[in-house]
Amino acid sequence: MKHRIVVLGAGYAGTYVAGNLARRLSPADTEITMVNAEPDFVERLRLHQVAAGQEIETQKLADIFAGTGIRLRLARVTTVDPERRVITVAGADGGTDELGYDTLLYSLGSHGDDRGVLGVAEHAFDVAARPSALRLRERLDGLREGGNVVVVGDGLTGIETATEIAESRPGLSVTLVARGELGAQLSAGARGHLRLACDRLGITVREHTSVEAVEGTRVLCTDGTALPSEATVWTAGFAVNPIASAAGLEVTADGRILVDRTMRSLSHPNVYAAGDSVYAVGDNGRPLPMSCATAGYTGMQAMKAIVGRLTGSKIGHVKLDYRGNHISLGRHDGILQMVDHEAQAKPKYMGGRKAARIKAGILKMSLWTNSHPTFCMPKRKRHLATAPQSSAANTVPYALDDPAGKAVA
Repeated sequence: MKHRIVVLGAGYAGTYVAGNLARRLSPADTEITMVNAEPDFVERLRLHQVAAGQEIETQKLADIFAGTGIRLRLARVTTVDPERRVITVAGADGGTDELGYDTLLYSLGSHGDDRGVLGVAEHAFDVAARPSALRLRERLDGLREGGNVVVVGDGLTGIETATEIAESRPGLSVTLVARGELGAQLSAGARGHLRLACDRLGITVREHTSVEAVEGTRVLCTDGTALPSEATVWTAGFAVNPIASAAGLEVTADGRILVDRTMRSLSHPNVYAAGDSVYAVGDNGRPLPMSCATAGYTGMQAMKAIVGRLTGSKIGHVKLDYRGNHISLGRHDGILQMVDHEAQAKPKYMGGRKAARIKAGILKMSLWTNSHPTFCMPKRKRHLATAPQSSAANTVPYALDDPAGKAVA
């Protein structure tokens, strides 16, 4: 039987890994199945633009994977059973089915986290997924001139969302609520640039403010202030799907999968994780943040590990770096902030149109890479190190493992 590889989630990490596995492994030995709930590849990094009312062209996953040999299954993952090596999925018709695997890549990403704040789930919008971004756009379309929009959260998502809405919809009144100092993670110069951008776009910034509840027409702050809001956008955090924790995989307190340096699950060696779903420690000893860059690094490392173990070749180590932030401030302004080895902002930064063009270039490159998952297809593909095993044998032909179960670099 062929060695069955199942990839959960066609985001930046999952799409990249699936395509590169198809590029590097022989179809005579392996079959790769991609499971995703939506038929399109979603540019999550541009969902704030979607919410603001801009038209972002989407690409069908069926077109992206055409000719690669990758099987696309449009369904929602409901459970993972790592002991039986089975995934349960639910289709659009409500029916359920099981998919078996020999190697699993878990890359289901993250979603908005309401942090337990009263009323967020009922009254707030987010830009963590395309359906929710479209719902926010519909609400903004219905607001009158001078309508109030409150964006809660001054992380990168909150900053980009507030500035994008303010620029695209100048008739609306936008307020950005920051728990601490605005742009606290940036250098002094970059913070100044951000403040000027908010002033230019007419954004009201409320710093050192916490929110205790969200209602249909206002946001209640812990200091007793009530901010009028006809559209509240919640960007105060992200959370992962509880499927991994429910499956019995070893996870952190917030549900991210614990892995070794090769992105292999510490508790289940047939499972790998990449993207927001994984708790990966960077080369500086600090956990990597949830980001597109992290999806790229962890996805590349997982791909190299899977190929190496299945073919008996050396497993290369990807440098796990957190190099900086590329922040868009509307379509014509931005900030490029690099960080040092300790993830602290460097004094120098780039701001303005050039930074905006660099950010646009990064987005274009990311989209092209994921839209061409098997580009530069090699003439010869690598075969498995040993004959592929049936899942009933409960063994996987991994090579290069030491007796302790750790990968050998």
